[in-house]
Amino acid sequence: MVKELLDVHIEASKKAIEANRSPQLLYLLVHIRPPKELGFSELDLNLCLVLDRSTSMNGDRLEKVKSAASMIVDKLSEDDRFSLVVFSDRSEVIWPAKKVADKKVLVAMIERIAAFGGTEIHQGLEAGLQEVRRAQLPNYSNHLILLTDGHTYGDEEACVDLVRKAAKDGILFSGLGLGPDWNDRFLDELASLSGGDVAYIETPEQVFQELKQVFHGLDSAYARNVRLVTHFPPDITLTKAFRVSPTAQPLALNQHEMRLGSVEGRTPLSVLLEFSIDVQRAGQLVPMPIILTADIPYRSLRDQGVRKFHEVAVVAQAPKEDPPKSLLAAVQAWNLHQMNEKVWEDIEAGDVHAAEIRMEHLTSRLAEAGHMALARQLREEALRLSSQGEVSVDGRKRLKFGTRSLVSQTVGLPHFDHAEM
Repeated sequence: MVKELLDVHIEASKKAIEANRSPQLLYLLVHIRPPKELGFSELDLNLCLVLDRSTSMNGDRLEKVKSAASMIVDKLSEDDRFSLVVFSDRSEVIWPAKKVADKKVLVAMIERIAAFGGTEIHQGLEAGLQEVRRAQLPNYSNHLILLTDGHTYGDEEACVDLVRKAAKDGILFSGLGLGPDWNDRFLDELASLSGGDVAYIETPEQVFQELKQVFHGLDSAYARNVRLVTHFPPDITLTKAFRVSPTAQPLALNQHEMRLGSVEGRTPLSVLLEFSIDVQRAGQLVPMPIILTADIPYRSLRDQGVRKFHEVAVVAQAPKEDPPKSLLAAVQAWNLHQMNEKVWEDIEAGDVHAAEIRMEHLTSRLAEAGHMALARQLREEALRLSSQGEVSVDGRKRLKFGTRSLVSQTVGLPHFDHAEM
């Protein structure tokens, strides 16, 4: 194992747990960043934009999307590879994967895109990934960005299979949902397979900024395809995981490894992990191995391993201790997001009474934490649920992505000494 390729710092919610107690929760906040002494160089991009051109995109939505796509083209370097695919109930390759010698020609082609047809995401994904794979993948930073405003029907499993295979090849998927009607759970599932992101774009006016934010940093990552090996001792279970930085995103608990994303420049890749630890005997140490693999492009290294071991003492009576402030803030914000998600689970299960009680509690918690806009939105949805028996689609998305973003907003970056590593 090559330990010096990544600096890994672990914050734990407890230094010790009590013996002979029922299973106990332990949180680890894992920060991953480049070593101070190592530099890095940017890789050329191999980027595909896959844009929804279905009838529902007609008008201001499509015009703003085309303007944002033109902005991306303007930011490409002469050595970047770019492809553009549009889809409705069929796909069309507007610009096959290649370097962009004349940006004006490509922008003119973007301007001619018109809306028609239904929404079949598999059509766009399949064509887009074919374009990405035309490059020598190890030599590039490989990304596919999908923008859609609607649901796809009947091809979800095929899409999952495509993105899962692409992730194994080091292709990162990110999804942008425009308006209230797209399937956020579906895009979350796709993004979690590769360690990518999902963003909610409420209005067409926000398309430019959101696409710019996703594009930023694509070519400046120090480590790519960072994965956490999820084999832990039999008495330790990883129950939940959430990426905190550089963007907030739930992570999929796969059987063998979890894809975390990339280490972008000097910004840490930070992940919050929740473990359940079975009953333990006093006097022993519980090992918590954090085993990572990653690609380091600037040194042409793939599947490099880094091990970091954390241990938790088992004592007869655990002392009272305050967890690190950054970890506490992350867990508190994460709990707010999880409470919000449980509201919608109650509603979908038909338990309106439980949802109303949870809404009231969460509204108070959000207000106490100073998140007044979210508290007001939740109060509006609670009134709508009480009077109409339902909540608004756009309100649910505002609350989902609003509470999700609290995790990244609340957590400060750690200060630690490289000599500790």
